[in-house]
Amino acid sequence: MTEGPYHHGNLRTALLERAETVLTESGVEGLSLRALARDLGVSHAAPSRHFRDRQALLDALAVSGFTRLNTRLSAAAEAPGPVPDRLAALGRAYVDFAVTHAPLLNLMFSAKRADDSSAELRELGHHSLDTTAGLIAQAQAEGFVREGDPARLAQVAFSTVHGLATLALGSLLDDTPLPEATDLALDVLLTGLARPGR
Repeated sequence: MTEGPYHHGNLRTALLERAETVLTESGVEGLSLRALARDLGVSHAAPSRHFRDRQALLDALAVSGFTRLNTRLSAAAEAPGPVPDRLAALGRAYVDFAVTHAPLLNLMFSAKRADDSSAELRELGHHSLDTTAGLIAQAQAEGFVREGDPARLAQVAFSTVHGLATLALGSLLDDTPLPEATDLALDVLLTGLARPGR
């Protein structure tokens, strides 16, 4: 076989990295194990050592995406500083990831909702909501956030930042720059979450 762009190292990682690039450029329809093998200069059979089929590759991409998203959100939630600032940082981290990795995020949510999704994928998919709910519960304990089920409040928070990212991706924010829209959305969200009298 002629020498291609892939020479040695972790083929699984190389396949996932190339697959994410193809996903971004061509969508899910553009992904195939055979094409990835060709792109990396390995035999057509080589990817099957890591992914039994195309669906296994897509699931692995979704797992990788959720892992990266969860790492970003956890870092924002666990950073030093007041809880409201950390809630805002968490919201900004989500918007940034959603806008920067839109095709991957769509794949992540599709894979999580699939009837045959793995327990790992479902758990990773819920982790970001759990992180947000945990931070909201802490904010409630410190008197910053109104009473209510932290998981329900976290769902509302996510709907706000996810909706904003969706509008941005659809070029529906008109002339409002995304950072400005994000700051305003988070200000409105945190004001709504605030314990009355604060």
